[in-house]
Amino acid sequence: MRNWLLLGVVFGLIFSSVNPAMLAEGEARQHFVDSAIVLQFHNGPSASDNVTGSFVLIISLAGNGTLSNVTIEHSQDNSNWSELTTLTSSPWIYTWDTTAHSNGTWYLRTFGYDSSVNNSTTITETGAFNIVNQIPLITQFSLADSEYGTGMGPTDRAWYTSATNSTLEFSWSASDDDLSYATLTNVPGTGSPDDDGPGAVNYGWSWAPGDLSEGTWNPRITVYDNSGLSASQTIYMGIDRSGPPIGTPVLASGATWADSATITVSGLGSGDGGGSGVEHYEWRIEGNGNWTNIGSTGSASITLTEGQHILEFRGIDNVGNIGSAVNSSIGIDTTNPLGGTWIVDELTTSRIGAANISFSATDSGSGVDLAASGIEFGFDSNGAGSTPDVTGAWLDLGSGGLSGAVSLTSWSTKSHQYLALRATVEDEAGNTLVGQPAFFQILPGLDFSWNTSSIDIDRFIVRPGNDAVVWINCSIETNEIYNGGVIVALQTAPADRDSSVTWTTQDTRALGAGTLSDMSEGILWNYTVTAEGQWDLRLTIDPDGLIDERDEGNNDHYLVVTGVTTQLVAVVPSFAPSLLAIIIVGLGISWLMRRNNSITVTENETEETSN
Repeated sequence: MRNWLLLGVVFGLIFSSVNPAMLAEGEARQHFVDSAIVLQFHNGPSASDNVTGSFVLIISLAGNGTLSNVTIEHSQDNSNWSELTTLTSSPWIYTWDTTAHSNGTWYLRTFGYDSSVNNSTTITETGAFNIVNQIPLITQFSLADSEYGTGMGPTDRAWYTSATNSTLEFSWSASDDDLSYATLTNVPGTGSPDDDGPGAVNYGWSWAPGDLSEGTWNPRITVYDNSGLSASQTIYMGIDRSGPPIGTPVLASGATWADSATITVSGLGSGDGGGSGVEHYEWRIEGNGNWTNIGSTGSASITLTEGQHILEFRGIDNVGNIGSAVNSSIGIDTTNPLGGTWIVDELTTSRIGAANISFSATDSGSGVDLAASGIEFGFDSNGAGSTPDVTGAWLDLGSGGLSGAVSLTSWSTKSHQYLALRATVEDEAGNTLVGQPAFFQILPGLDFSWNTSSIDIDRFIVRPGNDAVVWINCSIETNEIYNGGVIVALQTAPADRDSSVTWTTQDTRALGAGTLSDMSEGILWNYTVTAEGQWDLRLTIDPDGLIDERDEGNNDHYLVVTGVTTQLVAVVPSFAPSLLAIIIVGLGISWLMRRNNSITVTENETEETSN
């Protein structure tokens, strides 16, 4: 009994291991299970069939039971199966789109679930069949007469300048074993073209809706065959009839004036407002008929002559539309400013407060930029050189522009030094002139002088002797209140002296401190002429040069007195003519008088004769 049971188990295992795939290919095989329902592919596909397009799978059944659902699976190797669909209600029909699968050998199988026995039905398989779909192949789709671009993509559109009532000529071709018709959509204008086919196929459309507007479109062709297969292709196109706008030109980085004849231009690029794109930009001087290409970047360098210019810029797009011109102005000035003269307050050690200074400069081009110009100063010991040697460097005046003031706590310490000034002049274009240093000496404030209009000598010619006294009345003055003392002297020397003869001091006066607090003092001199001849007198202030003055040249005043005897006409020969000269002059005067009298007599006789 035990052996029979073991034998039954072995046979059961053998029969349960039988694979339905072991059955002969091309034959429908059934796997007997508990369900009595048997499923069949009612209309194929059968082994070796060629299937295309959409194929309607109809599942039929035989036997008793309650079918709850039907599953259809597919495989390319009859081993690895994937679910195609599961139907849950009758009729058990499924439309299979074979175009979703690659061409080649395929298998189908189906089974269901029998709820009456809570088990699956038998598995029914098809033999090996072939999917041989041929999708239409579009070999050409184009729009004629493109002016720019290929139309292959959104960034490479085919551009046209077509007028509103123009005709767009589309053409196409395709290959397929059962070609049917084509449609065209997404075209400019109102509506869409009629289908090309089925039946008579024109392989193109002449599209003229009468309202072609500017813009971009993506016309799309779809080609269908009789198997229900289709293929599509798109052309990217645009219509552009307007010139491109340009941005605001920026010349010389925004400057009003440039110091170079070659300037940069930027800011022109602003796109084409959705059009075909800018091919290049052009410029010209306003009123000049010739435009110059400056490329497509919106930036360039151009060369101009000196002076002010109004420039015009415009854009040309890829289909030849010309945009409106935009104006911008610029001045070219490559010449440095011209320096003028300095105006400086009087500089003395007596100055209290600031000394005003200014420098004049001109620029015939862009004009002087006072805000960028300035003055530097310093103090120098000898009024020469490129750098002030007292301050050791140039100091900024600090006021800006070409005028200002130099302020010192005390000018008294700067006697005989030089105020050094240097101007840097910049014009509106940026041209710069660095002027040569100018030096202005700081002189002492105090100055002594003789009041020449008040000097009085009682006589110029005297008979020499102890009683030959000449009286000289004079006045010394200062240009400011002076509380110190000063020495004045009366000196003499022969008029016919040579360089070896020195002046002899005849009298010296010491004016004490405070004498010149009122800026003037009268002095009375006397000099006795003791010898014959002509004598030079000199009134001198500070003869030893002990006091620092503004002008030493007005410290001396000269007079002449003459000592004569009764026997001589003159003492100094150089001041009296010789006797021979007197005789010659007398004879000349006598001849002239006789000649004049003769002319007068002749004129009188002529008048009497005429009367």
